[in-house]
Amino acid sequence: MSKVQIRKLTMADYDAMTRVWKLAGLPYKPKGRDSRESTAELMAQFPDFYLGAFHEDKLVGIVIASCENRMKGWINRLAVDPAYQRHGIAEQLVKKAEETLKKHRAKVICALIELPNDASVGLFEKMGYKLHRDILYVTKRESPDA
Repeated sequence: MSKVQIRKLTMADYDAMTRVWKLAGLPYKPKGRDSRESTAELMAQFPDFYLGAFHEDKLVGIVIASCENRMKGWINRLAVDPAYQRHGIAEQLVKKAEETLKKHRAKVICALIELPNDASVGLFEKMGYKLHRDILYVTKRESPDA
């Protein structure tokens, strides 16, 4: 496979983003957090945090980063089209997200992985992330689409 290019995503990429999420099996919430409106708002506010991997002008991978004011960065919504997996694309996306988060003063970078997902756990461990089995993640949502 020829080289993949990583670049910022724009709203022109929205339909391709949702396609990659669906192909990769990520939960997609079109009436909530993944709606066109919500994505446009957040992308306008945080344009550096929406990154895509392109192969010959086709979006084949996505990562969305976020940063909080306690210098903690998050890697979210990492997905690669299954036809392009096992070519190092996810690793390239994570590295670019890390660079971006460090520019925004993140000192700790975290990722949440919905289980079962051995491939993602293995990827992050290979990249130097520590698996914490003693932390529970809890949420309180306004709706199932949030």
